[in-house]
Amino acid sequence: MEWFGDDAYWLSRLVFQRALAAVYLVAFLAAALQFRALIGERGMLPVPAFLRRVPWRDSPTVFRLHYSDRFFALVAWTGCLLSAALVAGAADRLPLGVAMAWWAVLWLLYLSIVNVGQTWYGFGWESLLLETGFLAVFLGNESVQPPVLVLWLLRWLLFRVEFGAGLIKLRGDACWRDLTCLYFHHETQPMPGPLSRLFHRLPRPAHRVEAAANHVVQLGVPVLLFTPPPVASVAAALIVVTQLWLVLSGNFAWLNWLTIVLALSAVDGSLVAGEHPLPSAALWYQIVVIAVTALVLVLSYRPARNLLSKRQAMNRSYDSLHLVNSYGAFGTVGRIRQELVVEGTDERTIHEGTVWREYEFKGKPGDVRRLPRQYAPYHLRLDWMMWFAALSPVYARSWFLPFVERLLEGDRDTLRLLRGNPFQDAPPVHVRARLYHYRFTTLRERRETGARWHRTFVREFLAPTRLS
Repeated sequence: MEWFGDDAYWLSRLVFQRALAAVYLVAFLAAALQFRALIGERGMLPVPAFLRRVPWRDSPTVFRLHYSDRFFALVAWTGCLLSAALVAGAADRLPLGVAMAWWAVLWLLYLSIVNVGQTWYGFGWESLLLETGFLAVFLGNESVQPPVLVLWLLRWLLFRVEFGAGLIKLRGDACWRDLTCLYFHHETQPMPGPLSRLFHRLPRPAHRVEAAANHVVQLGVPVLLFTPPPVASVAAALIVVTQLWLVLSGNFAWLNWLTIVLALSAVDGSLVAGEHPLPSAALWYQIVVIAVTALVLVLSYRPARNLLSKRQAMNRSYDSLHLVNSYGAFGTVGRIRQELVVEGTDERTIHEGTVWREYEFKGKPGDVRRLPRQYAPYHLRLDWMMWFAALSPVYARSWFLPFVERLLEGDRDTLRLLRGNPFQDAPPVHVRARLYHYRFTTLRERRETGARWHRTFVREFLAPTRLS
């Protein structure tokens, strides 16, 4: 079948696979370094307890066979090793079937982690990485032409990511329709970056242009992905540019980077490096790719229907393997920023003059003088959930009290998730949490105080608590 492969996309496939492997590496590294405190045997939401109450069909994972922190670490670090080898191009030096098995093992390992991750892994980019990784299994290597069907499935995925995000905005917050959402977004986003304050201080007409450009790129440009080159390549390039703008303006884990990776797969590489003749695909490979394409098209029914629904869901998986999903982001935008500040004291009796010492987090705002850091594509899961907890205590119901308990115990794994421990000699006797309103300082306030944030006490979130 002459139509099956396209030599023009050999470079696009190479760049896509190496970049996707790099995203996998970051994801596995984040899992390896954070899991003990979050979902380990003594974590806030332990995996063994989760597996006992959730049936196999709802959460397929290799950890059904066995779970221990040591085994989880083995899975995560194995994922890091396999990902790093793919970044170096190992798959292109292997027979096609072995290379496909390698990508499949990587997908299976990360699926196993996501399916026991619970609240900590409830983000849309987890499903996006799994869906992208699943398609990558069938993209082949240098021993065969890039299969056209899989390239089109990658464009269909990119279309759903961008178009879904655009629709959820138009159907959601009114500020997207009147182009005022970015008056607030750079200040109220989950984890600001080092340039977020600068973006927030842009003139309001510039924010309106940002919002209008967002609508064009998310609602108009994705349709052009299905046109012939070079139009499709230009559309993909526009998506890359807007995603890089988002990378500069905040920290969104690997969402933006993975979207860039998907867009690169739609660029006609022959425009840069010319065609590179490769062998035609074997019959067994063609049959596998056609079968997978048929499966994805069948499973696309519900995500496609979701795009057309007035009650569009923002991020949703329709099966426990996360094969074909719905995506979207920031259907609503907060007007004010609220932050939880967690404090402890070593005084046994609480009184008006009690000295409280604040726990600093790695990414989320705390110290008003501290410059926000750039962490993306690395994902600070606890910091993100603290942002959600500040929006509503409902988001913190399952994990916040276990978190406080581990601070009171001086748990080393939990403390490693924080920027520092204000109680080096012994754990605190009491811990409390207070809710504050944060806003970026004006230029005048910045000059006079040196602070990047101004914060105002709102209310108590958790009264002083001690171990029983």
